[in-house]
Amino acid sequence: MSFPPDQIAELQALVPGVMACQEGVVTYFLLPGLQLPAGCTPSKVDALLCPTPRDGYESRLFFSQLVTSTSARNWHVTNTRIVDRQWCAFSWKTNKTGLRLAQMVVEHLCALK
Repeated sequence: MSFPPDQIAELQALVPGVMACQEGVVTYFLLPGLQLPAGCTPSKVDALLCPTPRDGYESRLFFSQLVTSTSARNWHVTNTRIVDRQWCAFSWKTNKTGLRLAQMVVEHLCALK
């Protein structure tokens, strides 16, 4: 699946170094050194955005390691393997639809505040 160049540019403005990755028919976006909200440990991690439905979620944000924050989250630590790396994610759904790529990332990060 291809995404509009303006949405990819917005994502690159949010996270410099963004790279699109393909696995099967799914396009992911690698977000190197994603800055996490204040109060998170670590403060930066590599993340992987899946902007299409997966695992019963409209979109998913995977993290290269567990993140602790002021809000406890139900982490899936099964270490999902995507694009030759291990990832983990927490259980969280947004009720917002029609989000642009950068908005998806921001929405997922709101769950860590």
